[in-house]
Amino acid sequence: MRIAYIVKRYPRYSETFIVNEILAHERAGLEVVIIALLPPQDAHFQDIISQVKAPVIYLSPRADKAKQFWEMQKQVSKKYPNFWQALSRFDHASAREALQAMELIMLSQEHDIRHYHAHFATTSTTVAQLASCVTDIPFTFTAHAKDIFHQDNDFDALKNKFSDCKQAVTVSQFNIEYLTKELGVSERNLTKIYNGLDLRAFPYSSPIKREPIICAVGRLVEKKGFRYLIEACDILNRQGIEFRCEIIGSGELKQSLKQKIIELELEHCVVVIGALPQAQVKQRISQACVFAAPCLVGKDGNRDGLPTVLLESMALGTPCISTRVTGIPEVIIDGVTGRLLEPENSEELAIALVSLLEDSALRESFARQAVI
Repeated sequence: MRIAYIVKRYPRYSETFIVNEILAHERAGLEVVIIALLPPQDAHFQDIISQVKAPVIYLSPRADKAKQFWEMQKQVSKKYPNFWQALSRFDHASAREALQAMELIMLSQEHDIRHYHAHFATTSTTVAQLASCVTDIPFTFTAHAKDIFHQDNDFDALKNKFSDCKQAVTVSQFNIEYLTKELGVSERNLTKIYNGLDLRAFPYSSPIKREPIICAVGRLVEKKGFRYLIEACDILNRQGIEFRCEIIGSGELKQSLKQKIIELELEHCVVVIGALPQAQVKQRISQACVFAAPCLVGKDGNRDGLPTVLLESMALGTPCISTRVTGIPEVIIDGVTGRLLEPENSEELAIALVSLLEDSALRESFARQAVI
């Protein structure tokens, strides 16, 4: 069976889990065609992208040429007379999404596509849903975090996606309960699949003799809670604790986080490194004696589903500190495989950091339990 994997951008630095999934499908013998709605923007990419065999097709990134738009509509409606009726259901779709759905419809026969799968329940799923409505090719999608939690989502359109799809996947039990209780999605339409890892690419090493390095990785946005990590580092610094904190990633809060580091006079022990290639990220995590992910629920409702980097850190033998947000308690058992804290609490985070920086036996215990 040939599957069209529909994503907003490809490749994307932060979406290693999608590449892992495509590689798993290819190992299982499925043929995949990657359909990207927009070109890549990142400067760094995952090393494993080179292993993907699937071709990548980029759809039109803009629908600003009337002639192109109308010509495509004529082609599609000639082949699928139900097109206009189907399109009338999608008054929430943008012109770009309508054009890209039409392009996907025409590509489906050319590439003998038998199934659509989209990642994230936003624009990529809208394109898959519209194309499916016209072609009767079934579609599925994976719902993650911002695409179901953010307050600006069109929740009526979102519920229709869950109703129309053959099946929806989501990444945690928390998400299952949120979707069923808050949005009224039928649990029969939902399957939980945690983001997986190829453990051969994340070899375990003991954290017992590591340098006092705190590592954090993620987009520099509110929901990652990095301002509280910097505040916790300020507490450690004033206590005379020896450490270095490395925050790896890029995003809209980069300058404000750097300014906070300067204001607290932490330049000698806290650094925002920016985005790095995956191999370097893994190396830095595996050298750290603690990984910090102080996630929180943003003012706009945005939050992480279940950060894959936590799984990666645990696999590498780096004990983790995170928060009781969304699906994170499903992978970290407090006091057994790591530490779970309340979000937005710098003082509690500082105490947890000190315990792991100074207690090598505790680091070893958490790390061992996390990979059992």
